[in-house]
Parts: sequence; C-alpha cells; structure tokens
Amino acid sequence: MEIVSRQKRLDKELREQVTTVCAYGGAAEGTKQLHRSGAYSIGQAVAQMGLNLVYGGGSLGLMGQVSKGALDAGGHVTGIIPTFLDQREVSNHAVHELRVVADMHERKQLMFDLSQVFVVLPGGLGTLEEMFEVLTWKQLDQHSKTIILANFDGYWDPALELMRHMGEEGYLHSQSEELLFEVKSVEEFVALFEK
Repeated sequence: MEIVSRQKRLDKELREQVTTVCAYGGAAEGTKQLHRSGAYSIGQAVAQMGLNLVYGGGSLGLMGQVSKGALDAGGHVTGIIPTFLDQREVSNHAVHELRVVADMHERKQLMFDLSQVFVVLPGGLGTLEEMFEVLTWKQLDQHSKTIILANFDGYWDPALELMRHMGEEGYLHSQSEELLFEVKSVEEFVALFEK
C-alpha cells in the first residue's frame, strides 16, 4: 500500500484553489539547525508564493521560525493559540491576526477550517497528534486536503515506517489515493506548487 505520493507536484486544479497553508511544528527549538532553518524557509516560501500562513500562534521553536520566515517575506500570518498556552508558548503578537481560543480542539478545528494545505514540520507529541488527526480524517474521507510531510534529515522516517507497518498488519487503509506528500527539502516543497 502506498502511503507517500510519488507525484512531483500538486494537480493544477488543486494549486488554483490553495490560498492558505497550515504549518504544524514544535514549540521547541530542537537540536538541529537544519530543522530551524527549514521551518524559517518554509514560511518564507509560503509568503513568496503569495499564500497565507496559519499556524499555532507561538513565537518559540519551529512555530516561531515558520511565522518569522513568512513575516520577513511580507506574507500574511494568522496565529491560533488556546488560552492556557498563551503564556507558555509566548504568543506571537507580530502576526497580522492572533486568535486566542478556548482549547486545543478549537485551535485544531480552526486551523483545519482556514487551510487547504498542511505542512508538517519536525516537532513533538502535539505535532504528531496534529498530523495523525488530519491523516485519519483524510483516510475516513472527511476531507481531500493536501498533507505535506517536511521530512528534513529523515526526522519523520520512524513515523513513516510505523505507517507502513500499520498497512502491512491490515490497520491502515488508503482510499485509492496516497495520504501525504513527503518532501526532504524546501526546494521539494516549493516544487509541489510549481506550474
């Protein structure tokens, strides 16, 4: 069973519908500069393509880097953060729109509703949960939005291997289409959107 798309770019019809990219990523810096610079460059690329960025609203970690990249490139950024994380993740008040919501469920739903494409940067449990939630909804035919896995330096290889294992054991069922695109560099991310 194919989990990762082998297409080189998004279909023309899909590209024309995309206005907003949602970035999931860690609130921590992580240990690799490649992850931080990759997040920043993804944010820049989103803005340079004329797309809006939606993300978790924090100013720290990879979340902070992706938003800074988009802002530095002149892009429009919307941050969405629940009240209880407003101080812990240090909300980014430099964004164009900061929405403080009641809880994580409202945060994730609003991020989902506002976006047509999701890019999953390196991160921890929260990022993993966000990724698997949109993948689950896609497998259950609740949406057909594009999910892009930014697998910088093989960070997400163990998750991809787990998904392959789930498929081999009969617990993961793709619905005649692949669940996500894997990119290993910012250049590959941008190439998905090229006309």
